[in-house]
Amino acid sequence: MQRPELHLHIITTAGNLFYVNGYNSTGINEIIEKCGIAKATLYSHFKSKEDICVAYLENRHDTFMDSLKGYVSRRKSGKNQLLAIFDLLQDMYREENFQGCWAQKTLGELSPKQKKILSVIQKQKKDLLLYLGEVVGENIPKISKAEIEKISGGLYLLFESAITESHLFKNDWPIYMAKNIAPALFTDAE
Repeated sequence: MQRPELHLHIITTAGNLFYVNGYNSTGINEIIEKCGIAKATLYSHFKSKEDICVAYLENRHDTFMDSLKGYVSRRKSGKNQLLAIFDLLQDMYREENFQGCWAQKTLGELSPKQKKILSVIQKQKKDLLLYLGEVVGENIPKISKAEIEKISGGLYLLFESAITESHLFKNDWPIYMAKNIAPALFTDAE
């Protein structure tokens, strides 16, 4: 395997372990074993488990944002684009081994000392919120900045709670409920 491929292999393998088993329950030796590499090889790519986790979170977020932007762009303008985030979540829920939000799962395991990972998660959530603001601004005519923030914040909170609750109840009814509530936030969209 070439270095970039091996780097991604480590991120993907460790990420799958973090997502399914939890960050704290996944050890370096387990990552090394699942990757089929030597300890020195792992450490030539990453200085620590924390660095692997940061790379995993960044990889998952980038993939998610690319998917979300694709979902939005393929929808008819207006209400359909504003609700695209819930359509993506429904598809994510149907994937094998849905365990909820990878960032929230990791966040739940952090100690107060793990500020680097916390900072990455906060940045990613802000990135999502800002993107939702862009979608709102592009799909609702003549809207103020305050209204954009209110609507995008509402969509964000509905989305985040739908992820958490669908994972908790092992059912997708929270996603459908959030998608049905969301239009009350933007009655001016077509």
